[in-house]
Amino acid sequence: MKSIMGNYFDAVADVLSQMEYPMSYLAGGHGSVKEWQKKARKKIRKLLAFDPPCVPLDSKVHDTYAKDGLIYQHISYAQPYGPRTEGILMRPENAEGKLPGIIGLHDHGGFKYYGKEKITDPKDKPEIMNGFQELYYGGRAWASELARRGYIVFVPDVFLWGSRKMQIGQIPDEYVKNVLEKPEGSTEHILAYNEFTSAHEHVIAKTLTEAGTTWPGMMLYDDMRAVDFLLTQPHVDAGNIGCGGLSGGGLRTVFLAAMDKRVKCSVCVGFMSTSAEFALYKVQTHTWMMYLPGLTNLMDFTDFYSLHGKKPTMVLYDEDDELFTPKGQHGADERLRNIYEMMGAPELYSGHFYPGPHKYDLEMQETAFAFYDKWMKPVKK
Repeated sequence: MKSIMGNYFDAVADVLSQMEYPMSYLAGGHGSVKEWQKKARKKIRKLLAFDPPCVPLDSKVHDTYAKDGLIYQHISYAQPYGPRTEGILMRPENAEGKLPGIIGLHDHGGFKYYGKEKITDPKDKPEIMNGFQELYYGGRAWASELARRGYIVFVPDVFLWGSRKMQIGQIPDEYVKNVLEKPEGSTEHILAYNEFTSAHEHVIAKTLTEAGTTWPGMMLYDDMRAVDFLLTQPHVDAGNIGCGGLSGGGLRTVFLAAMDKRVKCSVCVGFMSTSAEFALYKVQTHTWMMYLPGLTNLMDFTDFYSLHGKKPTMVLYDEDDELFTPKGQHGADERLRNIYEMMGAPELYSGHFYPGPHKYDLEMQETAFAFYDKWMKPVKK
């Protein structure tokens, strides 16, 4: 297989071959799992390099309605920078008592104009989202479906998507001319916006790096803020929080589950590989939002997700996923199994492979839902 590094492939391969991953749990010598997590998270927080000022959530409910057995609430809350985050909160219409809570993490998808609408089914869902859900989610809004099965699910927009997206009017006109020429809100405008933001990613990444911070740091802050909000809800069982998502949502799952101790259970879909296979063969297929400078000097990407242990951890892989090499995916699955075995908790990791391209189809969703049910719903006596 040819690499995007061409005749400098050997240089990268040699660097990777010398990586010892000293903060991997497999390296040993870190004490208990909790002691290892504490040390590793401290080092990774320094790499994330984002610690904004504290501001009150100041959450507001903008709309409440019932649809298809669910109560929907459209909410927003403040951030220390940029626009307020908007999100959709869903719970079963006739639910009683406290329910487990899930943070539903939308994907990247090369589609930044919308975020939360990708995996929900609100009354005002944009028509363009129907085709998107058909392509990647088997035609189902999985976060809404999970809520119907007895969960309170909150789906927030993340940094640079939906309500948190870049405002075209605040960018020099010469860079967004093609977007400005299209009627705002039209399909043409949306697609032009997505095209601009895709090409703009390297500018975001370079700016944040030059400023001394990171895109993953800002992304993770947004998602931890979503947990903050979910825990303010009276119907949520505060000790029973999960998260999950596909692709960019799978990446967000890895960061959130690894770094937020409040997350009890997680399902990463379509975003797992060993670091070497990422770097050597598939770096060009991924967003800038995944790259945390210095992480590979500490641990493999799979080791990073294992910081979630000892807690229920699932990865769903697509065998023909064009974003990853088969070796990278199977190597990650084997490494995670070894880590959880070493932790003395092999039953807490579950990895499954499915035929087909990059997706989170109905069969995969049912596997994930059963996993949430197993670990997050109380046993009926």
